[in-house]
Formats: sequence, C-alpha cells, structure tokens
Amino acid sequence: MECKKDHNLKKCNCSYEPCSRKGVCCDCVSYHLTKRQLPGCFFPKDAEKTYNRSFEYFAELVSGKRV
Repeated sequence: MECKKDHNLKKCNCSYEPCSRKGVCCDCVSYHLTKRQLPGCFFPKDAEKTYNRSFEYFAELVSGKRV
C-alpha cells in the first residue's frame, strides 16, 4: 500500500515539529499506542498543544464533550 503522506500532512494538526512520523499515520498511531497515547490529530487544536496525548486526557475531553 502506498503512503499518502502529502495528503495526510494537510490534515495533520500535530504541533511537534521535529516529529519524523508526521503524515505517516500508521507509524504515528503505532508509536503512540506503545505509550498508551493517541496521536495529536485525535485532539482539538488547543488540547493538542498541551502535548498530553494520554488515553485519560482524551477520555476527559470526551466526557466534557470537547471531542
């Protein structure tokens, strides 16, 4: 399967600039899952900037109807 990195980058809201996985969603999801996290694109823009990508923080945002 061909990676759609250029297409994915248009939608990626990750603000961590030195990330080598930007736009390569399969690598990004894999990386974050090993850390019990979700990628930045799962979070609203202001929440993504906190760099708190934990499952718990995501659940808190869902409970607060922010996601």
